Amino acid sequence: MTKTRLEAFSDAVIAIIITIMVLELKIPHGSSWADLGHDWEYFVSYALSFLNLGIYWGNHHHLIHTIKEVRGGILWANMHLLFWLSLVPFATAWMGETNFAQNPVIFYAILAELCGLAYYILLLVIRKCNPGNHALQKVLKQQTRKGLISNIFYTLAIPFAFVSTWIAGGIIILVAIMWLMPDRNIEKVISGD
Repeated sequence: MTKTRLEAFSDAVIAIIITIMVLELKIPHGSSWADLGHDWEYFVSYALSFLNLGIYWGNHHHLIHTIKEVRGGILWANMHLLFWLSLVPFATAWMGETNFAQNPVIFYAILAELCGLAYYILLLVIRKCNPGNHALQKVLKQQTRKGLISNIFYTLAIPFAFVSTWIAGGIIILVAIMWLMPDRNIEKVISGD
């Protein structure tokens, strides 16, 4: 498989995940602005998940550009990531439906952890498949460090969800802020700057 095909497949899966998520948004039963506000939990849950999926998509795009050739390990690590991301619409809908009740938020935090771990594994596999490119290794090492820190925060979000779902949500948002901008250093290394 070429890296172009891997990227196209991953883009398509993430686009489908977002489409499924938006279909879960509830249409208000009335036509007033107040009717629109009744289901704010769905929208907040959707917005958080859309942001996270967008961050994964952007960083995944940059990460795939580091690959010279697609090996089996990269293919399966990528599929592992897409599997966990595909569960985001379910977790999003459950949180929105239950007004951010404890168990759905715990589930969402666990899923965030599993997505983060899968991305971290993909980073490690790509690093292993690019041993001769020292400039790229440095950039991927920085991304790996950021991935490890993210996973620590996601792990903390799980027990905090037992105490306060808002604290757990805040931790998940904090990780999203950390990853909001894709690493431009990858682009610089690839273009040879």
